[in-house]
Amino acid sequence: MRFTVAIDGPAAAGKGTISRAVAERFGLAHLDTGALYRAVGMKSETEGLEPVAAAKALRPEDLERDDLRTMEAGQAASIVAAIPEVRAALVAFQRDFAAREGGAVLDGRDIGTVICPQAEVKLFVTASPEVRAHRRWLELGGDEADVLEQVRERDARDMGRADSPLRPAVDALVIDTSDLSIEEAVARAADQIEARRAGDLD
Repeated sequence: MRFTVAIDGPAAAGKGTISRAVAERFGLAHLDTGALYRAVGMKSETEGLEPVAAAKALRPEDLERDDLRTMEAGQAASIVAAIPEVRAALVAFQRDFAAREGGAVLDGRDIGTVICPQAEVKLFVTASPEVRAHRRWLELGGDEADVLEQVRERDARDMGRADSPLRPAVDALVIDTSDLSIEEAVARAADQIEARRAGDLD
């Protein structure tokens, strides 16, 4: 049975953690679509390719790079994700993944609005810039003030781009994780999925 969960949100809001947890809990395949853009950005930088060429040449092994969780990769992803031709090159891959038998969880910036607007469950996971910057600083280190500035810049790029800007789908449940534990955030997402699955089975 096809069952798609779309989870969107800004950087370091917790959507990846929630996505992995609910995918495991419900036996669904998981795709971190941000990794696609991180891989394209780093492939473009390290191999000297134009971003569109890097997107078209993306291979599964590119998603296994050790540097995809760095701040540099995140910034590179935000830049290439603003290029409509790059997004177009990756749309088919994401939609094919979402349509797989058994169901799938996809997390990113435009899953519920562009990639899978018909997803059975749409969640938008967010948190304040300060909370997200602190989480990213704990993960990567560096100067926390610089990390906050980078988070704000990333938000501005993601929300302000002309093609597929970051925003909640009109029918998405918004989960603000600023004051939630990981367990509480996962529980809210799981409750929404369980309710929808129960409705589908009735």
